[in-house]
Amino acid sequence: MKTFNKTILVLMAVVAISLTSCKKDDDGGDGGGGAASGTVSAKVNGSSYNSEPLLTSAVRSDANGTSTLLITANTMNGKNITLSIAGGFDGVGSYNIGGGANVFNTANYTEIDAGNPTDAQIWTAPFDTSVAGEIKVSDISSTNIKGTFNFRGKNADGTFKEITEGSFNVNF
Repeated sequence: MKTFNKTILVLMAVVAISLTSCKKDDDGGDGGGGAASGTVSAKVNGSSYNSEPLLTSAVRSDANGTSTLLITANTMNGKNITLSIAGGFDGVGSYNIGGGANVFNTANYTEIDAGNPTDAQIWTAPFDTSVAGEIKVSDISSTNIKGTFNFRGKNADGTFKEITEGSFNVNF
């Protein structure tokens, strides 16, 4: 009986340690993924997207105790990815895109036709109350921010774009 009690005690200790060591991954990703310095990269419905360093920027603003982050990344052929963490940016960590009335984080993928720039096609996330993606910030300094992202955007015509394997390594 003493052996049985010791076995149960050891088993309970192992289970307790296992349960308390589990935590949500809040490290913000893998250090910026595959994005080169000053750029944003991703797959858009499986096709590669790589922004131009001169057309890519990040802005962090702090007002009234609230921080906001905006990353915008353009290509030379009229494509853009914009990521916004509005009113709740707190540095390294994971941020849902959508997921309720009090989540103001958004992401957009835009295609502009140079021949008709007023006919821009924009796929926006979130498009309803569900979580449409995630932005993970893995590293931030006074001059640079790195992380990963993914989202599913919806156009006004009802079509969707899947933005996957996204990463950013952008200067402020």
